[in-house]
Amino acid sequence: MEEMPMNIDHKKPENRPLYIFALIAVVVILFLNIFAIPAMQERSVEKTDYSTFLSNVERGNVSKAEVQDDYIYYIVRKNGEDVVCKTVRMDDPDLVSRLYEAGTSMEAVEPQKQSILLSLVIGYVIPIVIFVFLGRWLSKKMMSSMGGGPGGAMSFGKSNAKVYVKSSTGIKFTDVAGEDEAKELLTEIVDYLHNPQKYTEIGASMPKGALLVGPPGTGKTLLAKAVAGEAEVPFFSISGSEFVEMFVGMGAAKVRDLFKQANEKAPCIVFIDEIDTIGKKRDSGSFTGGNDEREQTLNQLLTEMDGFDGSKGVVILAATNRPEVLDPALLRPGRFDRRVIVDRPDLKGRIEILKVHARNVHLDETVDFENIALATSGAVGSDLANMINEAAILAVKSGRSAVSQKDLLEAVEVVLVGKEKKDRILSAQERRIVSYHEVGHALVSALQKDSEPVQKITIVPRTMGALGYVMQVPEEEKYLNTQKELEAMLVGYLGGRAAEEIVFDSVTTGASNDIEQATKVARAMITQYGMSKKFGLMGLATQENQYLNGRAVLNCGDNTATEVDHEVMELLRVSYEEAKRLISSHRKALDKIAAYLIRKETITGKEFMIIFRAVEKGLEVSDVLDAEGLKALDEAVKAEDKTDEANADTETAESAIAVPAIEQYR
Repeated sequence: MEEMPMNIDHKKPENRPLYIFALIAVVVILFLNIFAIPAMQERSVEKTDYSTFLSNVERGNVSKAEVQDDYIYYIVRKNGEDVVCKTVRMDDPDLVSRLYEAGTSMEAVEPQKQSILLSLVIGYVIPIVIFVFLGRWLSKKMMSSMGGGPGGAMSFGKSNAKVYVKSSTGIKFTDVAGEDEAKELLTEIVDYLHNPQKYTEIGASMPKGALLVGPPGTGKTLLAKAVAGEAEVPFFSISGSEFVEMFVGMGAAKVRDLFKQANEKAPCIVFIDEIDTIGKKRDSGSFTGGNDEREQTLNQLLTEMDGFDGSKGVVILAATNRPEVLDPALLRPGRFDRRVIVDRPDLKGRIEILKVHARNVHLDETVDFENIALATSGAVGSDLANMINEAAILAVKSGRSAVSQKDLLEAVEVVLVGKEKKDRILSAQERRIVSYHEVGHALVSALQKDSEPVQKITIVPRTMGALGYVMQVPEEEKYLNTQKELEAMLVGYLGGRAAEEIVFDSVTTGASNDIEQATKVARAMITQYGMSKKFGLMGLATQENQYLNGRAVLNCGDNTATEVDHEVMELLRVSYEEAKRLISSHRKALDKIAAYLIRKETITGKEFMIIFRAVEKGLEVSDVLDAEGLKALDEAVKAEDKTDEANADTETAESAIAVPAIEQYR
């Protein structure tokens, strides 16, 4: 039973607003009857001056007249109609004789009055009706402020699920891409709703429910709507938070009402988004009673899912990105028979998603979705849809009628690192530091065979806080990382900090994010991947919230955790020393590329590799290199490559001739 709040001051609740409302109603009704309605009746009497009255009397137009203390009321014939007129009484001793001579009848002249019924309606009925409707409106406003609007606390158990009639969602499976396995599992539910007799003949029953699990933005809600669109059945959509009420028992009542509506409209689909709001594990050790309402709602949901007849065609779909917190009773077969994983799309899935969202966008011939998909590893469907929209906006801003590959690449950067912050102007020294820092990352990546190739280097600040960054794009989609690849990743993260120390003999705060990412990778290698010689294959951490932040939590003692920290420190130290060694041995290339980046601000991976290879081959690189000079340098590098290949072929041929001679000598 819910406890009522104590009234510390021992005062009765004030009902002043109700009294004020009634008082206002009485005052308005009295005002209408005393002032407004008589004023309206007075308007039917025409006012004239005294001379007009006398002229009408002399002409014999006045048929009746009533002389009062202050006014004279009389009836005059105008345009064939009798009109009541009014004039001010003057001090005229001959007035009575004039009226008598004109043949005017001196008797009471009453102005034309409205009917009693009309006066009653205007004076009482209409004001009362207006105040009744005004009171109801104020009452609804008060209820909605207490959570009692549609589906609120004061709606007393009525479900406010959005109901979409057949095909009104307009979404089909063709509108969902990148989740082929999830669509295949849900297609069987659609087929059952279309052809239930095919399954009942063999004795199969339809799954009562399917739980869609995956990270945010992967399309769980979209998939549920697509199922309803394909099945062409009513679709009930409600969020788990809408079951949570301020009064105990209201959430459970809403669950009952929802399933009652679903049974009436069967076959249909009921979709509960963010079901973890009401489906969390029940805590038997809680003595506070704070979770009574949520647990009652969950118990009612369990009862309804276990009690309704699955043969009617009512399917329960639910979505969550925290399946680990759900109550086991909710996940058992018979309630949610299937768990459909809606994970981040792979390379093929991202290409298909980009094509779906670009169906209504004008594209030019330069667009390459595979290249964009490679650059967006780990992105979900909502990210890719946002990138397509940002690219279209960029094309419009540039005055083009179609989206180009350049627009898409820029949109990827806008979504991942933010827009260019053109109003942030760095000093000359800061530009040098940022330039060497970013080139340090790129140079270390180029010198390691297990690193991803560099696509872009920039020192233009972005709105998400980056003063510069290196964009690396993998050559192919990968699902596993070897130990050497992770070690190369650590060296790459620390390459920027190493370049700062070597060139400026000092370090800055610019490497904070690099250090954070490197520490995260190093700790995972030791505690989760078994890549530590000291701890071997021992698992020291578990991952929580797999589909949200994926945070790792240590499950070892304090002494072991301290040893883990020492191992992480040693792994980072070795990686940092390797980064400094690589940069020191290629200092000339670092200086040339950094100088070029300072002048250009943004360079491509191709430009970076041309300068790097030219320096490595001993070619002269100008300090004021321009586009023509870069092209000539590229041709010189290719010529050197051909010379090296020819020399290598000659050495191979000489070795092949020498071998038989040696064998003959033996």
